[in-house]
Amino acid sequence: MTRIAVIGGGKIGEALVAGLLEAGRATKDLVVAEQFPARAKEIAEQFGIRVTTVADAAEGADLIVVAVKPSDVDGVLTALGEVELDSDREQLIVSLAAGVPTSRFEPKLPAGFPVIRAMPNTPMLVGEGMSVIAPGRYVKEAHLELVRDVLSAVGKVTVVSENQMDAVTAVSGSGPAYFFLVVEAMVDAGVSLGLTRRTASELVVQTMLGSAAMLDRSEESATELRAAVTSPAGTTAAAVRVLEQNGLRSAFIEALHTAKDRSAQQGAIND
Repeated sequence: MTRIAVIGGGKIGEALVAGLLEAGRATKDLVVAEQFPARAKEIAEQFGIRVTTVADAAEGADLIVVAVKPSDVDGVLTALGEVELDSDREQLIVSLAAGVPTSRFEPKLPAGFPVIRAMPNTPMLVGEGMSVIAPGRYVKEAHLELVRDVLSAVGKVTVVSENQMDAVTAVSGSGPAYFFLVVEAMVDAGVSLGLTRRTASELVVQTMLGSAAMLDRSEESATELRAAVTSPAGTTAAAVRVLEQNGLRSAFIEALHTAKDRSAQQGAIND
């Protein structure tokens, strides 16, 4: 079984650990590196796994997952410099640091060391994550298959070229927040219409779940499915017209372009 070291005990690292354990990954095959003692204790108690230093975690790992903030990547690379990393035995680094390119890692690792850039999202906590991976210069097909196998335990996985990863970050990496915001807005609107917050929440959440299931299982596009709900001059048509008039579509386009630009900016920090 692949031994996995997760460097960083933040939200995304925790989501990955939780998802892998939920998918049946053995605790003995997982280790987390966390520098803050209180957080380290919390993770160890919550998941029942070993929490240690970066160097110790990486030493015996087949797959080293760097799940830290972009500004902390150089510190992790410095710590990894104390470890005898070995590309010959197929050790592999996967970076979950938003916006950080593989070219930031490769010069500071042993020659030819494989690095894969990945962008998961938090629905991996419930086994419904969307993870996108992009290979660095020295990555082989076997490396991609290994990472695809690991991340598929917590959702779907697809492969793109690295020059598309900032767009991926904007769409699926940040995507859950957009849907949560829409749910918040619809629940608030339901309350303003006289529903209790509990009832409004139940209606909105189940409607979103059902709509997502239809998109996943149907051969029809989102446009076609929306049209099927929208009767001419009906209530849905009236509501959609107001959303369009208030710039819903253009707001999403602008928001995602802004997120993509911010991802690129984060990758440029300290380069």
